[in-house]
Amino acid sequence: MLTFFKSLYLNLRLFYGIIAIAIIFFLSYWWEILYPIAWLMVLLLIGLFISDLVMLFAKKKLVASRILPDKFSNSDPNPVYIHIQNNYSFPIALAIIDEIPIQFQKRDFILHKNLASNSHCKLSYQLTPLERGEYFFGNLNCYCSTKLGLAKRRYRFDNEGMVKVYPSFIQMKAHDFLSIDQRLSLPGVKKIRRLGHTLEFEQIKNYVRGDDIRTINWKATAKTSNLMVNQYQDEKSQPIYAVIDTSRNMKMPFEGLTLLDYAINSSLAFANIALKKNDQFGMLCYSNKINNFVVAKNRKTHLQRILETLYNIETDFSDRDIGKLYAALKQKITQRSLLMLYTNYEHISALQRELPYLKAIAKKHLLVVVMFENTELEKLIETQTDNITNVVEQTIAGQFKNDKKLMLKELQRNKIAAILTKPKDLTLNSINKYLEVKARGML
Repeated sequence: MLTFFKSLYLNLRLFYGIIAIAIIFFLSYWWEILYPIAWLMVLLLIGLFISDLVMLFAKKKLVASRILPDKFSNSDPNPVYIHIQNNYSFPIALAIIDEIPIQFQKRDFILHKNLASNSHCKLSYQLTPLERGEYFFGNLNCYCSTKLGLAKRRYRFDNEGMVKVYPSFIQMKAHDFLSIDQRLSLPGVKKIRRLGHTLEFEQIKNYVRGDDIRTINWKATAKTSNLMVNQYQDEKSQPIYAVIDTSRNMKMPFEGLTLLDYAINSSLAFANIALKKNDQFGMLCYSNKINNFVVAKNRKTHLQRILETLYNIETDFSDRDIGKLYAALKQKITQRSLLMLYTNYEHISALQRELPYLKAIAKKHLLVVVMFENTELEKLIETQTDNITNVVEQTIAGQFKNDKKLMLKELQRNKIAAILTKPKDLTLNSINKYLEVKARGML
């Protein structure tokens, strides 16, 4: 009996009927002919209500389950599926409330579905996580009602589950095409003119229109009586490292995602491209200490190790120590490598303090410093206003924006490659820079 009452919910239609009967009883004080009509309506409502209960509670005739993916991709829409089987001999109306993880803070989640008799359906909805970690789902609640719509029966399915949110592997797959050498002209992909060719010979092939005539192999041409050319490929097995700043300045959020998570998502996509181009990829994190060091390798299972390492990265809210980074790089990475340094500077004085160390690193390695534009300042600058306070704020914001450009020029003046990018464009700009390095043989 207790279970019955816990599962029983009353619909608004029942209360509307009660209110209507109450109004008729009230009016019957002046028009007595309405009094017996009101009682007939009472009996009719009671009969319909009992019929509704019998239809809903005769047997347990609804089955539902939630189907979760193995893992979620951070900052991307991830599908969640709900399978429902209606074993009632009549059509039903469903209101589905899934107990989604608390990280989403979504208190009004509900799905509606009308389901025919003895049928099944598969519903889906999407969740977009904005932080890595474990996400716990609760029970799946289905509220079922008939066409009468006077009562609802709650079915509660114990379908608790946990999903881990990993760095954006969806974004990684979306940039997979960049690992192809002969790629089409696509938005955001830079066309890079190759300066000569790298030193690795691949094969001799027949000349086709468009081949560089400087690569014609005259000896092979003489032997075969066909025009033959040498084909070269990018150098392989070059060491590439993602160096990620995990200090407190990387906790700054843009569009719900921190700079650290932007850097992590970018590093995963970058690693995938580098490994597919047969380069060795590694990584390390630094703040006031060095951690999560992964030696650069090129194995089929290495991408999974990079993924698991990136999953566990968190900021410790401390200040970074560039001196410890320099010492660690000198000790751990002895071969000349491409270092993609994901960090951020908000003031030119902060860059000037660390510039001697950056110059020292750049002498031994090919260093690319990746900095972020403050898109919130861009919005402030572009806002039209006549208020004197807002004008002052826009002037200060403009100064900060100008400082970013000065920092970029300062790095380039000291022969340090640098990227200044919006957070959302980080992945594509980082990969473009890597492809430029490969195409020009800079490493």
